[in-house]
Amino acid sequence: MRFSSREGELRYDALVRVAARTVVGLDFDGTLSPIVDDPTQAHIHPDAPAVLTALAEEVAAIAVITGRPARQALDLGGLEEVGDALAAAGKELFVFGQYGNERWTSSRRRIVGARPPRGLATFERDLPRALRSAGASDAYVEDKGLAVAVHTRRLPDPDGAFDRLLPPLRALASRHGLVLEPGRAVIEVRSAGSHKGMVVHRLAAVLDAEGFLFAGDDLGDVEAFEAVEELAERGLAPLRVCSASDEQSALVALSDVVVPGPEGVLDLLGRFAADARAARRTS
Repeated sequence: MRFSSREGELRYDALVRVAARTVVGLDFDGTLSPIVDDPTQAHIHPDAPAVLTALAEEVAAIAVITGRPARQALDLGGLEEVGDALAAAGKELFVFGQYGNERWTSSRRRIVGARPPRGLATFERDLPRALRSAGASDAYVEDKGLAVAVHTRRLPDPDGAFDRLLPPLRALASRHGLVLEPGRAVIEVRSAGSHKGMVVHRLAAVLDAEGFLFAGDDLGDVEAFEAVEELAERGLAPLRVCSASDEQSALVALSDVVVPGPEGVLDLLGRFAADARAARRTS
């Protein structure tokens, strides 16, 4: 765990002091789950359920905020069982899928979602031609229901295919009134107007939070980091945690703390829970 500056250390200490009123937001892929070649096999880190359960005793709520469909995150993360454990501690687990377009909570236990965006069906119809034109016909296309993700990780030249696909897919998305989100060997196309930052603001308001910790690893987490900083300007205690990798460094400059991948995230969350517990006992 590496603080980006002295201010990062001060922010961590301030968050510990308001842990009981803090919301912890977590990305899934690359943050709770190691990145793998097959996204359908991206299971949560085996230590995560125990760490999240212990953390829940010290914070106001935990939210998994992901670009994945909520059902995928629930199944791959065993998050319904985690939700049961949190409920026993009198705390809520939120799962926001597809950048906030889907919502599940451990109290209601059903997924509430939006309709597929206009233009997505015709985008998918035109997608094979765009893949062929970029020499990437074998790219893995993941239909998320409310979005489409094109993965290049399995291709012989993942980075080259990614670079070739980005311009035509951006143009195709724009033609169908959609937005494009590049990530780690993946290009996602979805509706405009929803992002993780909106979820951060919504949770902070609904839960009357005094602090917000968000951990992420990729470009889709930038808006969440920006939202946490906006909350800081309003007086909330913030902490932005980068789950660092060799593939993506965009979040490092925006972070208060940099940790080595999902194991580092869980180590930090465990340390935060322990520090919060110690502060509570001595107060």
